[in-house]
Amino acid sequence: MIDLYTSATPNGHKVSIVLEELALPYTLKLLDLTLGEQKLPAFLAINPNGRIPAIVDRAADDFAVFESGACMIYLAEKTGQLMPTDAKGRSRVLQWLMFQMGGIGPMMGQANVFFRYFPEKIQPAIDRYQGESRRLFRVLDGHLKDHEYLAGDYSIADIANWAWVRTHRWSGVEVDDLPHLKRWLEAIRIRPAVLRGIEAPPSKIDLRRDGEDKARAYSEKARTMVEMGQSNKASSGGHP
Repeated sequence: MIDLYTSATPNGHKVSIVLEELALPYTLKLLDLTLGEQKLPAFLAINPNGRIPAIVDRAADDFAVFESGACMIYLAEKTGQLMPTDAKGRSRVLQWLMFQMGGIGPMMGQANVFFRYFPEKIQPAIDRYQGESRRLFRVLDGHLKDHEYLAGDYSIADIANWAWVRTHRWSGVEVDDLPHLKRWLEAIRIRPAVLRGIEAPPSKIDLRRDGEDKARAYSEKARTMVEMGQSNKASSGGHP
């Protein structure tokens, strides 16, 4: 049994999707980021960095793994699924996983901060992070023109990138003129395990359902947590 410590964020959904795809039994341990539960001593014993997600493998002497990419690799290697075992195939998957962790995630995350959360609209910062997110989307689109998935068969690389790119509207970046990226987004979105994974737990805000007015209200509430992101104190916001 796996314990998944998580919240409704792209990084959290990366791991819940993997668990669903692998059909591994797991217990959902939801942390309320608005109350700073990720900074409590019990969770810091699992992840000293105080960030979600993290897992504890109860079948492996309560082995704890933190960082979303590390969790994904651990689960894939534990089961022998969602990642090739040959050196070149494994490397291709890890390259695209690192692409998400070093590029897509940080750039979209900063776009979210400056576009959604900061009260002062610093346009050069917004342009910088939206522009870099858009550039990375074009890299994905170009690669997917000749590839069904990012690294051969469907893998943790696809799951990691998809969990972030699917939230592109929250970052203020459109993908309408990127047909290969759109095809890939839709192909992954309809997978039953993916649909279950993004409901574990469900996002607190959906632009298609809730609209921009509710998004602005949500961003106001989330701002304090974002601004206190480096603090060990409890905060009063969140993010989708």
